[in-house]
Amino acid sequence: MEQAHRFELLTGRKGTTALSWGRQEWASEDLPGVPVLAETLLKMEFELHESATDLRGFSEAVLGDVGAAIQILRLAGQEYGAALDRPIRVEDCISDFGPRACLNAVARGSLLRGMRQHASSDVWAHSREVAQYFRMLAVRAQAVISPDQAYLAGLLHALGALPSVLGWARYGVPGDPARVALGLAERWCFPRFLQDFFGEILMPGHSPEWANYITVAHHPAKESWAGCPLVAARRFAFS
Repeated sequence: MEQAHRFELLTGRKGTTALSWGRQEWASEDLPGVPVLAETLLKMEFELHESATDLRGFSEAVLGDVGAAIQILRLAGQEYGAALDRPIRVEDCISDFGPRACLNAVARGSLLRGMRQHASSDVWAHSREVAQYFRMLAVRAQAVISPDQAYLAGLLHALGALPSVLGWARYGVPGDPARVALGLAERWCFPRFLQDFFGEILMPGHSPEWANYITVAHHPAKESWAGCPLVAARRFAFS
């Protein structure tokens, strides 16, 4: 089925495709920084102030935190847009921009506190668990998706649920998590493989190389967070 027609059936929006939708929304106001865990900032600062900054330790801190990873990818999107020579992995972004610039980008997000801390912490923990399963499947499959790409997609798979978790309704973000995820990935100029991943969640068959990750790799973690967008995506895929 033609992409535009399939997207129209799923969303009710005419004259567009999944990969152009995100650029048409939320143009009037930028979205705030995504919160990070306090321990992530502490570890990043510790690594930065060591006499010889350990980029591996710095990167591991970022890749254990949904908010930190998003903030650094947003930094890369601001600097490079859709350029072909843009850094793809979070580790490459850190190497390109330097630890100090990356720490500053991460620190723009607030710390997780107050009423939303518990809900956000559940999402963060669930996302780390799913990221590990995604990486394991990529290693076993030895397919076109690298383990690094699979891990990052798993870590960010709940991107579409973050506006509701973080209370972003006042920014006019629509409610459907699948649409939100693709819209944010496009708005923030995430790497193409992430846009393809979120496109597959919204429109099954768009990027079939991701189908098993959505329907299989996520399954072992399905009980750790009931609000996960991939639970609904998995049901849709088998309907």
